Amino acid sequence: MIIAKVIGNIWATRKEKTLVGCKLMIVQPVEVSGEPVGKSFVAVDSVDAGIGEMVLVATGSSARKAIGHEESPIDASIVAIIDIHEVQRSGAKS
Repeated sequence: MIIAKVIGNIWATRKEKTLVGCKLMIVQPVEVSGEPVGKSFVAVDSVDAGIGEMVLVATGSSARKAIGHEESPIDASIVAIIDIHEVQRSGAKS
């Protein structure tokens, strides 16, 4: 899974029939620190995320399975909204 920040919406009035009713969002992959990394991309939103929220994104066949559209042309789906994340950094040894 990928940690990302939702940065926008996509509206498409005409789309592949299995995508009808799917909410499309633009996400930016980020480091745990919140710093952007890599290129932004479109993901189907299965958890009603909003712009500015940190999310977990599943990719590949897992993305299609997560929303129950295994025959859809979906490469990425938002599967969780991150409320809190905690990282323990190991200290430098002398």
